[in-house]
Amino acid sequence: MSRFQRSRQRLRQAYETGRAAVRTARERQRARSVSRAAEAADSGFAEPVHRPGPPIDGSASTASRDDSDVPRALRIAAAWSWRLIVIGVVGWALLRLLGTIRIVIVPLLVALLLAALLAPAVGWLLRVGVPRTLATAVVLISGLAAVVGTLTMVVNQFIVGLPDLSTRAAAGIGQIQDWLRDGPVGLSDGQLNRYVEAGQNWINENSQSLTSGAINTAGTVFEVFTGTLLVLFATFFFLRDGDRIWRFLVGMFPAAARWRADDAGRASWLTLVAYVRATVLVAFIDAVGIGVALVLLDVPFAFPLAALVFLGAFIPIVGATLSGAVAVLVALVDSGWVTALAVLGAVIVVQQVEGNVLQPWIMGRAVALHPLPVVLAVTAGVVLDGIFGALIAVPVIAVLNTAVRRLARERPGPPPPVPEAVVVRATPP
Repeated sequence: MSRFQRSRQRLRQAYETGRAAVRTARERQRARSVSRAAEAADSGFAEPVHRPGPPIDGSASTASRDDSDVPRALRIAAAWSWRLIVIGVVGWALLRLLGTIRIVIVPLLVALLLAALLAPAVGWLLRVGVPRTLATAVVLISGLAAVVGTLTMVVNQFIVGLPDLSTRAAAGIGQIQDWLRDGPVGLSDGQLNRYVEAGQNWINENSQSLTSGAINTAGTVFEVFTGTLLVLFATFFFLRDGDRIWRFLVGMFPAAARWRADDAGRASWLTLVAYVRATVLVAFIDAVGIGVALVLLDVPFAFPLAALVFLGAFIPIVGATLSGAVAVLVALVDSGWVTALAVLGAVIVVQQVEGNVLQPWIMGRAVALHPLPVVLAVTAGVVLDGIFGALIAVPVIAVLNTAVRRLARERPGPPPPVPEAVVVRATPP
């Protein structure tokens, strides 16, 4: 027999001896328990009742007999209820705080969206060799000039063509009144006057409420001017020092959570950049498609309406539909119902191409969201903060979706320590 086989045999004997000792100890303990129970029965004293502890899953943790009498389902529902109430109160307080400092929050969010839009251009200039400050200034000034130039062209075209459109609109309304009086409806002049007067009163009342709401929302001219300057300054520094600002924010987290926060934040930023770029591209394609249709159909204000479609496309689903409806209404007032139906067909075709081809292809999986949360987010944004809320609702949902997925993703933990090898030292024969 070799030395290794003798060592293995000794280990096997030691293992069997240990198992026999454990069995013997268990048998002795069982025998002592039986004898104590028999002595207690003979003496007339009952053995103490063993009260089981809480379940292994920890679901029932009661502090008194009254709690133990409450059904388990009701205890769980109560626990969930008070936790949800606390979360709701904290959320309500957070919304109140954000509403109080809205003059700061809104410009910062707008600057963040603009930085996500302009960041690729700054990166391209940096790769070419342009200094960071100069690249940021060039991109910001160019973008501001493009926006101001576009708005100037739109306003000028509206000013030039508004008198002619008003004349045609008045003629169209007169034709509608003639049709309502002489057509199958057969309304009298008195009824028409009452309906027209009621419509005018409704417009006046709602215009006053809308004007007062706009004044209350925008605040004073000083607040608007301050917000505009804050947007420009914040956009500039986000583009130039965004990485340093992010490293500073990550440094405020505990050391163990910094790498996870950094990973989730950078992934969320890439999602925001992808969303803004894709939205701009989709909006541009929508504006070009509907604008070409308006030019071919000789509808007035083709360029301003195309610009309106471009801006409306930033509000998913709702914005493009409303801007298209405005184009159809202008075509109806100016050129009649045949041209309006043609414009409506062009708008529907463009919307279908956008929803079924452009959105899945351009957006990609990075910002893919189901239409239901998109609609709910836009609706909640409109209720909370009007047009601005609808504008930022979907980007916020997309960024939160990416951040939560990154934070909840299972990370491969560190490899388990390698146990030290058991070295068997055999005694010499």
